[in-house]
Amino acid sequence: MFIDIHVHTRRFISPSRGGKQAYATPRQLLERYESIAVRSAVLLPGVNPECAYVPQSNEEILEICKSYPDRFIPFCNIDPRAMANSAGAPLNELMSFYKEQGCKGIGEICANLPFQDPLVQNLFKHAQAEGLPVTFHMAAQIGGIYGLYDEPGLPQLESSLRAWPGLKFLGHSQTFWAEMAPLEKMEDRYGYPRYPIKEEGAVPRLMRRYENLLGDLSAGSGHNALARDMDYAANFLNEFQDRLFFGTDICAPDTPTPLVDLLLRLRDEKKISAEVFEKIARVNAEKLLGLI
Repeated sequence: MFIDIHVHTRRFISPSRGGKQAYATPRQLLERYESIAVRSAVLLPGVNPECAYVPQSNEEILEICKSYPDRFIPFCNIDPRAMANSAGAPLNELMSFYKEQGCKGIGEICANLPFQDPLVQNLFKHAQAEGLPVTFHMAAQIGGIYGLYDEPGLPQLESSLRAWPGLKFLGHSQTFWAEMAPLEKMEDRYGYPRYPIKEEGAVPRLMRRYENLLGDLSAGSGHNALARDMDYAANFLNEFQDRLFFGTDICAPDTPTPLVDLLLRLRDEKKISAEVFEKIARVNAEKLLGLI
């Protein structure tokens, strides 16, 4: 049984992308979950205009969670530019309010700003003070894309990890997970490098150095981080077994979920133990979210 650390849904059919339904409704999402044994899931609102045709409110997520209290867990999402577009904005007021409503974290942060932008650092400061973990999408450039920007090697993320040691960062996206190994070409930051891991990259290095960096294994990016080198994947999962989280990042109703089969295969082949599997599948999420 899994807990999904990263998923999106909308109460109503939203504008399509290329003629295809962009987001599953809660009922459609629960139908998907029946086939892959997902018990419950963290819902991430899409408030940043860079990543949503129509921005979604935190209130919609709270309403969905109230309708399915045993299945869905709310995160709120706070744009770093909120409340006057100022590095001194009291974002804690928003965070505290949504925390009181039951939100367990913040994200998915998709504002296309550098990690070291004062607006983003202000968000991190208040999130640490409120004790709310943050899920971020990392981007490879500024403009024409969504997500917090960092350079190759992730120096801005490292500075943030060092500056806010009490804040738990859930790393996600192609640009983040491509750094499992040194990049052979810069285009790999935008996609899914297939070459095996001959040398460790920034992600395992930073996870080893900073205990507040966690790994959100959702989407094709998280799956590819493991599938590109299954032998290394087993070592990575075993070493960081307490800080890795199963996720799907289902958006459209038919979004693939290949991580399910990959983790089951590694468990069944005894490359990871049943205990490690359970931690990644659900126990780590239960602890992070205060469910146990």
